[in-house]
Amino acid sequence: MGTIVWLASELMFFAALFAAYFWIRNATNEQAAAGNTLSLWDASTQHLDITFASVNTAILVTSSITCQLGANAAEHGRVNGSWLNPLKWGLRQAFIVTFILGSLFVGGQVWEYFTLFGEGFQVSTNAYWSAFFLATGFHGIHVVGGLVAFLFVLARSYMTRTHTHEQTVTAHVVSYYWHFVDVVWIILFGVIYFLR
Repeated sequence: MGTIVWLASELMFFAALFAAYFWIRNATNEQAAAGNTLSLWDASTQHLDITFASVNTAILVTSSITCQLGANAAEHGRVNGSWLNPLKWGLRQAFIVTFILGSLFVGGQVWEYFTLFGEGFQVSTNAYWSAFFLATGFHGIHVVGGLVAFLFVLARSYMTRTHTHEQTVTAHVVSYYWHFVDVVWIILFGVIYFLR
């Protein structure tokens, strides 16, 4: 129950970010329409690499699948399994792969940031880039938090001799959080990269 309440508070946090994003977008679009110029949003979104972001999003979505494989394995008490068959992975294999995929996603976000910084775009450039870096940056912080949680679950699985019910609950709670982070990113991705 505590996890659901906490995720609900996180949902409200991201809802506030979305509201700010759309409010700033609307205000700058109205200014552009009044002056018959290209809107700040239209001019800024041209600098986003949609192909790269799509690949990065696919990596994060795939990590949600491997995360669920790990949670399912924990439910059946399967801590260790065969690396050769993903359907027979244990908690460890699935969560290690999820951690690697999540790390690749964060690395992709960092790469995108440095590419944009190299083009001269920063948080202080204008309202669009402030909203972009704020929304994606807070999401990135949440992903890093999920990666730390995976390390905790993995360390705990290696430190104990037997798999307990508490470890299964922890694996499921971490999977709920990870799926939440994925869903938030899918919405962010659609709004930032495709909604013009």
